[in-house]
Amino acid sequence: MQHDDARPWLPSYAPGVPADVEPPTEPVTASLARAAAQHPSRVAVDLFGAVTTYADLARRVERAAAALHGLGVRHGDRVALVLPNCTSHVVAFYAVLRLGAVVVEHNPTYTASELEHQLHDSGAVVAVVWEKAVPAVLTARPRTALRTVVAVDLSADLPLAKRLAMRLPVAAARRTRDAMRGPVPPDAGVLRWGRLLAAAGPLPAGHPSPGVDDVALLQYTGGTTGTPKGAVLRHRHLAVNAAQGQAWTGHADGTETVYAALPFFHAFGLMLCLTYAVRIAATVVVFPRFDVDAVLAAQRRRPATFVPGVPPMFERLAAAAPGAGADLTSIRTAISGAMALPVETARAWEEVTGGLLVEGYGMTETSPVALGSPLSPARRPGTLGLPFPSTRVRVTDPEDPTRDVGPGERGELLVSGPQVFDGYWQRPEDTAAVLLEHDGRTWLRTGDVVVVEDGGFVRLVDRLKEVIITGGFNVYPSQVEDHLRLMPEIADVAVVGVPGGDLGEKVVAAIVLAEGATRVELAAVRAWSAQRLARYALPRQLVVLPELPRSQIGKVLRRVVRQQVIDRGE
Repeated sequence: MQHDDARPWLPSYAPGVPADVEPPTEPVTASLARAAAQHPSRVAVDLFGAVTTYADLARRVERAAAALHGLGVRHGDRVALVLPNCTSHVVAFYAVLRLGAVVVEHNPTYTASELEHQLHDSGAVVAVVWEKAVPAVLTARPRTALRTVVAVDLSADLPLAKRLAMRLPVAAARRTRDAMRGPVPPDAGVLRWGRLLAAAGPLPAGHPSPGVDDVALLQYTGGTTGTPKGAVLRHRHLAVNAAQGQAWTGHADGTETVYAALPFFHAFGLMLCLTYAVRIAATVVVFPRFDVDAVLAAQRRRPATFVPGVPPMFERLAAAAPGAGADLTSIRTAISGAMALPVETARAWEEVTGGLLVEGYGMTETSPVALGSPLSPARRPGTLGLPFPSTRVRVTDPEDPTRDVGPGERGELLVSGPQVFDGYWQRPEDTAAVLLEHDGRTWLRTGDVVVVEDGGFVRLVDRLKEVIITGGFNVYPSQVEDHLRLMPEIADVAVVGVPGGDLGEKVVAAIVLAEGATRVELAAVRAWSAQRLARYALPRQLVVLPELPRSQIGKVLRRVVRQQVIDRGE
């Protein structure tokens, strides 16, 4: 594909979508200030019926910023957020940014060892943590720079009636309580988020706002090596990706209701359900986790107009809605990401809603969206779509990324645009491996092999990197392998992803038994893995091989292993 300003994909854009967007001149926080000024009484956040208007949200952010400032958080400091989706997550996110500090998002279900690496690497000084994740953070804390841990009671964000119902001496109330709350050690010096905010005054009006070039976010990603690295995203990266998104969708300010069932700690959910949603002054209906019944109940109470998600979410909602008597026809647009969108899923969703479901593509390193299918009859399910406004792409020889391949040939996808990150946190060598200067532009090597079809549509055909995408989450084989090799019954292991139904891919461990071991059960492997790995990374299938296929230099050939697993059909 040519990489000059001809941009042959522009004629395939939906009507009204511009070729370029204006570079941002304001930080991400300006979107919240503008929404509060222009739409003060509009509901900003709805959590199971507990509503917060934009005016209220802005006030709460100022108080939270003052509280964090009182804990010593200053410009450039990193603040870890270890939270599920909730109103407090929204408040904490914008409060950290308001101070010119840096948000570091973490999965609240991570183990202590996973959190330890990221907390140590980022140098976070304060962590705002869901009660249930506090023990893991405290276990990791001695090997980090954390000065202060603040516990968040998730139930405090609920409507009063639901909070009162949790106190009832019945099994259902206990289950809800156990799911939302957790014990916090009384002698660990952990502070309480609710008390801090109650005691805080507003941040002084003259407190400086962040600059557009200030770092806003460290988002950890495994990249191609499996070692989690912090992608450095500045205010300008997040702001321009939100602007590109609005140019793509055509959403008008103050008109949309966005369902936030994607986690905020994931780059996809953070952009579309948080920074983008606030840019367009949308009402964000928040779900701590995806639950079909909860989403359909919310649809009856506050109908969605825009739903970002992953294919399994759309499949399950489309299948359940008719039987539940739920009307989804208010949903005009939906964007799928994180894994390939099956054509059948798109067809089923559009039949139930009457709206459009299109695929988007990106990486944490692109803030995260770089391509999307047009929201028009020209959409093409099964493709990654077209480059976003102000975005260029090239398809190059994987062995020589300075050389473009011919039309219709497979090659590595390279992306250039204002949403492309500046590099990894304190990892210049890793940065140099993925960012390439060529023809006056900075290009990101995605590691994905694509082919460009007529109309400029990009189709994914393979991966150079061997990341497993399961349920929308990235699993890095080397991390799983490193832990499994420590299991006494296992001499060697290769972890691969194979087609896994609505998961996208499932994690499979191909093992070579240790000398003297006669067998090992999947349940034992999963129990061993659960000591250090997130639940979604646990192997779902186990295959025993006499030996692992290797290259001439001794590298395990994961692609060969993957094909062997598929051929066995177990």
